[in-house]
Amino acid sequence: MASVCTRIRRALAAVLIAVPSLALAQQYPNKPIRLFTGSVAGGGGDLTARVIADRLGAALKGQVVVENRAGATGMIANRLVAQSAPDGYTLLLEPSSFVAISPLLNAKDGWDPREKLAPIIQVSSYPLVLVVHPSVPAHNVKEFVALARKQPGVLNFASSGVGSNFHLAGEIFRIDAKINVVHVPYRGSSSAVIDLLAGRADFMFGLIPVLLPFMEQGKLRALAVTGKTRNALLPNTPTADESGVPGLEVLSWEGVFAPVGTPAAIIERLNAEIGKVVNSPQVKKVWAEKGVDTVTGSPADLARMVNADYTRTGALLKQLGITKQ
Repeated sequence: MASVCTRIRRALAAVLIAVPSLALAQQYPNKPIRLFTGSVAGGGGDLTARVIADRLGAALKGQVVVENRAGATGMIANRLVAQSAPDGYTLLLEPSSFVAISPLLNAKDGWDPREKLAPIIQVSSYPLVLVVHPSVPAHNVKEFVALARKQPGVLNFASSGVGSNFHLAGEIFRIDAKINVVHVPYRGSSSAVIDLLAGRADFMFGLIPVLLPFMEQGKLRALAVTGKTRNALLPNTPTADESGVPGLEVLSWEGVFAPVGTPAAIIERLNAEIGKVVNSPQVKKVWAEKGVDTVTGSPADLARMVNADYTRTGALLKQLGITKQ
């Protein structure tokens, strides 16, 4: 009898805990939601946030306002959201580089995204593309690797800066292909692309939509994409795997987060509503036009992604001897 009473009390306690949380989710939102991004206006993260914000606001019968807090490679926005009230009214949309790389390089106080941010949902995934200047006598990755091995330390690759995802992709390529190439960091992608187009750099890894016009004009040559499958914008460009460098997979992604402590019911509702938005035919079309894959999932899925990338990046930076800026 006592054990039956104990089970009844526990069941009632669980119901009492669940009821306020459920009621909170049903009442949410009753004021505007602020969706922050560390991207500048018109940047990749900003454009993604605005596509989602309009549709999410309609789904929630409220208003979702995008706010840009660029600076410190995403850390200004990261910290602002992490320090905000965990009530579901302050959210963050960031690319993987701002979540899994930037804290390792720009947070001297040991700021850890796994402890500061509550994952809600992944909203995209996209590969990089390996391009070379036309003067480089290689038309596929095998030829490029052979050329680099024949001329160790001669070929150089441009990136948007030390520790950027473009830089790390080049280092992963160097390690996996067992080649000796030189990294040349620039202050931002634009400068790196300008020098690549001028032939002052030999190759680089970059975003497909940014580099695609130069490929179409014959000013750059694509050798491979770094995803598991070919990209819709470059259907004739093989994956790195197909090109003879098995295991060279570098995928970037974007995800939505909230401050740690945000009620689970709100996290679950946002996950469901954002998932519907991103998987709608209209948004899938927008993503496809940018060469971006539609990838969603549970909060736990995003948490695993953050942990895996953060751990992998930390090990790579240590291997390369790259420390905090």
